[in-house]
Amino acid sequence: MDLSLLWFGIVGFLFIGYFVLDGFDFGVGMALPFLGRDEIDRRVMINTIGPIWDLNETWLIVAGASLFAAFPEWYATLFSGFYLALLLILLALIARGVSFEYRHHRPESRWKSWFDGMIVVGSAVPALLWGVAFANIVQGVALDSNHNYTGTLFDLLNPYALLGGLTTLLLFFTHGVVFVSLRTDGDLRLRSQRLAVRSGIATIVVAASFLLWTNLAHGKPLSWILAGAAAVLLIGSFIANFRAKERGAFTLMAVTIAVAVLSLFAALYPNVMPASNDPANSLTIANASSTPYTLTVMSWTTLIFLPLVLVYQGWTYWVFRKRVTRASIPQPTSTTAS
Repeated sequence: MDLSLLWFGIVGFLFIGYFVLDGFDFGVGMALPFLGRDEIDRRVMINTIGPIWDLNETWLIVAGASLFAAFPEWYATLFSGFYLALLLILLALIARGVSFEYRHHRPESRWKSWFDGMIVVGSAVPALLWGVAFANIVQGVALDSNHNYTGTLFDLLNPYALLGGLTTLLLFFTHGVVFVSLRTDGDLRLRSQRLAVRSGIATIVVAASFLLWTNLAHGKPLSWILAGAAAVLLIGSFIANFRAKERGAFTLMAVTIAVAVLSLFAALYPNVMPASNDPANSLTIANASSTPYTLTVMSWTTLIFLPLVLVYQGWTYWVFRKRVTRASIPQPTSTTAS
């Protein structure tokens, strides 16, 4: 078995898991201003992801560590060339995590509003920039003969990449709103369903445009098939939500994101970082991977521990599967600023 190809698939699987799971976290955070009419609404929304948001983010840590170990050349080029964009993502994630922990430490509305704003920004920035980053990876960037990125941050903000960022932003937003409808009840649940209908229309249009552009420029037979499947699944999720079938809508949205990311990896193959200025400078699965011994050790480690991690995460979701209601939230002690 070609271990470098296997690890290309594993890295793809880990990023798919991260986008599916942390994607709805981002969506819930971005939806706070649209669905949180009062403090109790906002606490209900935050509590839907409270037990799991940090667990979801571990997928990013594992994906980054796997990328570093399995494809050190890819990791070096990506994290040096996209340094500012990835730093912004990191700062946003830190601000978001801090806000979840600190917003309830004081009763003043101004204090809570400040941290709520940080949750919104800390969710929207990664949702946008991850799409920008992956669109640039698929499209290719300027690399020299040593595989160093020779462009600037503004070169990464090209029309195709920005469309990719808008696609992930809307996908995650709709994914999160559907999750809120799945985990809440009453008026908040109904308003979430209505908002998911409106955002779903925009998501379908933007995502279809991005996948079409991707495949017209970089597509392969498999990526075309996967992109078509993602489009069908996204429409299915929209219809399920319209019919108030939130469980089906959430499942179909999760599979939509997974298949869409898989289509990007299919379009990228066999490269891992194409060079837009000279194909000879491109990083491929073969020239970016670690030694066979390293990949062998990693494969055995993954075979042992990954199933345990998946079982634990599945158990966590099962434990916290019940809906969060307004009745379960204590009344705030104060709603005015000090």
